[in-house]
Amino acid sequence: MDILVLVLGILLLLVLIIKFKFNTYVSLIITAVVVALGLGMAPAKIATSIQNGIGAQLGELALVFGFGAMLGRLVADAGGAYRIAHTLINAFGRRGLQLAVVLASFIIGIALFFEVGIVLLVPIVFAIAAEAGVPILTLGIPMAAALSVTHGFLPPHPAPTAISTALGASAGLVLAYGVIIAIPTVYIAGPLFSKLAHRFVPDAFERRGNLKALGPQKTFKLEETPSFGISVLTSLFPVILMAIATVYELVFHGGKLPKTPNGLDNVIAFIGSPSIAMLISLLFAMWAMGYARKLPAKAIMTTLEDAVKSIAMLLLVIGGGGAFKQVLIDGGVGDSVKNLFVGSGISPLILGWLIAVVLRIALGSATVAAMTASGLVLPLMQSAGIQPALMVLAIGAGSLAASHVNDAGFWMFREYFDLTIKQTLLTWTLLETIISVVGLGGVLLLSLVV
Repeated sequence: MDILVLVLGILLLLVLIIKFKFNTYVSLIITAVVVALGLGMAPAKIATSIQNGIGAQLGELALVFGFGAMLGRLVADAGGAYRIAHTLINAFGRRGLQLAVVLASFIIGIALFFEVGIVLLVPIVFAIAAEAGVPILTLGIPMAAALSVTHGFLPPHPAPTAISTALGASAGLVLAYGVIIAIPTVYIAGPLFSKLAHRFVPDAFERRGNLKALGPQKTFKLEETPSFGISVLTSLFPVILMAIATVYELVFHGGKLPKTPNGLDNVIAFIGSPSIAMLISLLFAMWAMGYARKLPAKAIMTTLEDAVKSIAMLLLVIGGGGAFKQVLIDGGVGDSVKNLFVGSGISPLILGWLIAVVLRIALGSATVAAMTASGLVLPLMQSAGIQPALMVLAIGAGSLAASHVNDAGFWMFREYFDLTIKQTLLTWTLLETIISVVGLGGVLLLSLVV
């Protein structure tokens, strides 16, 4: 019965978003209420469950996402991302263009949300492709692969950070394992897949793109942008802090701090927590991308305010996903899923990935798919003793699969590269699916040794 209510609830969510064009956040809350009633929860407790879900989800994430958006905007507005891309492309030369684009997109992708990263990098990719005389998709596919992988696998991005919070996983371990999986995944879905795509959809590689779709672009003079070193350091600062904490815990404490930590343990744990790491990184970015370049305080604060406005709805959607997840847990759906699959022999990691894939195909939003899947597999993960960081990455991989017409990323890629629907399905959709499948393979291999 609980499973039937869940299925009907997801169908309701689909109808509200696709048929009636309801806002995603509003749709999630309505669905959470309807599902809670269907599961037999006491009406007086439904509001509390929804509030708890939103509060638990956004408690730390509001800090991480807010500071992360500010840091990324500071790097972008100062020309730091522009400097990173051009320096790497010049260093690798014509023969290494794809690798240069992958590396630049990976570094920039850690600091910037997917949508911001693609808007920032597409004009650079177009200009470099024209100068080198190569099709824009030859560079566009590796760029999209690197941005998508950071978006799906690596904190402090929304989905992996949100799932880490929901499943109680260490963000540092998710980051460490995520990088291990991300490197081969980007290569396979980027440079390798672009060669294959060129063979079976050659007409897509003849397109010249559509820069007008990006709107007015901010232009930079390379000599006026921050140095390459300071731009990379600023972009990777939160990753460096979380990596230091993770390595310290693994080397000195076997992966978990003792119950009675000493002074150094406390300091490392403090700077390595995602919210504090992002705060310290933001303060460094304000200096490196602002004050050190003689920008007035007012201009810096305006950049921060604009950054927050751009993620306001994303925060609400993640909060709505947390509410839906909490209702599923409080209503017992997670336990029903556990009981359904506990004797099936299916790995909980594969199950988490599969649920996320189905939800991604149905709902379009990777973040909503990931959040809903985390609520369903949490009891199963706990009973099977699965490493939470691996489950985060399995769900993150599943949430990227088969992006199609109900996903904003699909339309962005189609519009910017001026593709037909068929060409977009054969490039972007396949690219995302390859990332998902290869990512799952990486998680399963890692599960054999951790």
